[in-house]
Amino acid sequence: MFNNLIYNIPKTEHSEENLKKVLTAHPEIKFVSLVGIDLSGNDTDEKIPMKIFLEDIDGFLKGAIQTDGSSVVLPGIASLNNAKVDMIADTEVNWFVDYNYENIDFETGKPVGSLRIPCFLIHEDKAVDSRHLLKNSITYMKETLLGFYKDYPELLVPYGITVDDIADIEATSATELEFWVKTPQEKAHVEQLSTSQVLQEQYWTRTKGSVRTALEEALILMEKYGLEPEMGHKEVGGVKATLSEDGSLTHIMEQLEIDWKYSDAVQTGDNELFVRILVKETFRRHGLDVNFLAKPINGVAGSGEHTHLSIALKLKNGKRINLFAPTTKHFLSIYGYASVMGVLKNYEVINPFVSTTNDSFRRLKPGFEAPICIVTSLGHSVDIPSRNRTILLGVIRDTSNPLATRFELRAPNPHTNTYLVLGTLFMACIDGISYAITNKKTEDDLLAELSKKSGTPADYLEKGRAYRSEEDVFEDYTEEERKKLFGKAPATVYENLTSLNKYPEKVEILTKGDVFTDKIINSFKTGAEKRWLTEITNRIIPGYINEIRKYKILHNVEKALDLDISNWQKINDLRYYLMKDSHSSKSLFTKVIEAATSGDYAAVSNLQVEMDTKMEELRKYYSNYKRNLLDL
Repeated sequence: MFNNLIYNIPKTEHSEENLKKVLTAHPEIKFVSLVGIDLSGNDTDEKIPMKIFLEDIDGFLKGAIQTDGSSVVLPGIASLNNAKVDMIADTEVNWFVDYNYENIDFETGKPVGSLRIPCFLIHEDKAVDSRHLLKNSITYMKETLLGFYKDYPELLVPYGITVDDIADIEATSATELEFWVKTPQEKAHVEQLSTSQVLQEQYWTRTKGSVRTALEEALILMEKYGLEPEMGHKEVGGVKATLSEDGSLTHIMEQLEIDWKYSDAVQTGDNELFVRILVKETFRRHGLDVNFLAKPINGVAGSGEHTHLSIALKLKNGKRINLFAPTTKHFLSIYGYASVMGVLKNYEVINPFVSTTNDSFRRLKPGFEAPICIVTSLGHSVDIPSRNRTILLGVIRDTSNPLATRFELRAPNPHTNTYLVLGTLFMACIDGISYAITNKKTEDDLLAELSKKSGTPADYLEKGRAYRSEEDVFEDYTEEERKKLFGKAPATVYENLTSLNKYPEKVEILTKGDVFTDKIINSFKTGAEKRWLTEITNRIIPGYINEIRKYKILHNVEKALDLDISNWQKINDLRYYLMKDSHSSKSLFTKVIEAATSGDYAAVSNLQVEMDTKMEELRKYYSNYKRNLLDL
């Protein structure tokens, strides 16, 4: 099935002549799909017959295709009365061929393919999509750095080069993909999953049956697509499957992770998007559901998507210099320290782009290595790299390989819009770098400022905060200490989005160079608020109602003990408080819906926190109630 197919068309082969030659030689590729990414991270997909593409390749690539911008997430930009959006192909990235292995072409005997061409979305002659925002942020970072090298040539002395030796400045990145896989209709048994997690029964253990086959097939396909997979393994979540009479495994529910090689930043976003499609379709062919939610099961570890970042100089002689790697005996270079400081100082306005869904905040809670505190860890010593998994921004070093020096943001999840997050990170990095260079800061200066205690004044970082800890953030600090030192983490999407209004001076670092314009930020915020409210009223509350209705009285009144009766009374009181209205009082659910209808978002946010807390109490009470019953 995998033989004699082409899986990608590299960016070096996008000439009209070559495209016509390749696509004519592969008639199984029957469709073209332009892939634009809106501000919510949704990707467009359409089936345009290959014949139309081949008739006018040049015109097609330069903007012959239009779409209805009001149908994607661009609120305040593309409206019903101004919805025209042009789709301009991006010829500077690799293009993937998406094969439908369930539709075999009669003439060729091969699966039907669709050539996915990443594109930019243009409205009123301005790019308004996530991919272009990332591209613009990288351009701004490069231009700023090159300007510094011209103004401060001494910056390049440690590398033994001049500005004329630089061919390019590369923004490199990598992501990873954690996900849950299960047999359809399988229900989560939280206590079993939680116990297995605490006992560490699943992490990196052997995969079996259809899960193993699907994982191996996905990794083989990734290799063919040139994505260079590095590892696929079981993650911490999951329970042991059941062996059926025919020897197959059923009741599958486990968590997996796939990693692949880094790339330039825009290509990284495209690669991640395609890997999600490839994984989901591959596992589906083997009868398995894949879930990319950040927290699909309450009480069990969620799925993260750590985002790695570095900046490198590409020299005309082909050599690469990692700007984060130190040139002296230090954890990081000036650029590395300054980039970490830029991200931490401005994280309040980065976080809205990282965590934009209700699901993401179910994951970002203390415990389960949840990165909720704005703090970094550099390691216990320069000589021996270490990893602190309780912090937000981790520094990764390999003393034998300077090119591997990078940092990882640990808060993103599989539904995070990687393009926007990387864009905000690069803007924050260059803000920190600008501070360091223009103020002639040394590595010692920056390390001292990054390591300062709360209350110590600093030139760049805030006086009342601490930014570095080599301790376990959750075990070695109380909740109050964490809030005082590292800031109070937002509890809801709404709280997170309010930072875009609360910190105008930090928003300014995103708008430099007209990268994130006010119009783009407001559009993103409007779309995120709409999704937040719609999900609460149309999905979360109806889901909670269905769950509550399943919590029924189970004890025999004649045989029940006083504890059973009191346990049920607590449960029933909560059920009524959450969802039962009367003439004299309104339920919590009704209060949430009414606040949403009236546009009182702050009230919705506060009520949502209470609602989720009460549901957690209800689940706990019902579990304890059932555990004490002899007969069910």
